[in-house]
Amino acid sequence: MKEVLRTNDPVRLSYAMTLLEDGGCHPFCADKFMASMEGSISALERRILVPDEVADQARELLKALDDPAPQADNGEDDD
Repeated sequence: MKEVLRTNDPVRLSYAMTLLEDGGCHPFCADKFMASMEGSISALERRILVPDEVADQARELLKALDDPAPQADNGEDDD
């Protein structure tokens, strides 16, 4: 297993897990129980691990985490 992400942001973690699951990378969230044991100060980061053979694919999928959110089209022209 290879680590592809380390974060203490629950939203980023959830989105990353969804991206990897949908991409067929079989992610495993390590340290989630240790992180909950320390309380809610977010000192311990959770790690996402994937099988070695899909690590490159997983890193490619995780690039979507840093993509800007698409802007809603309100139907007005900027002319």
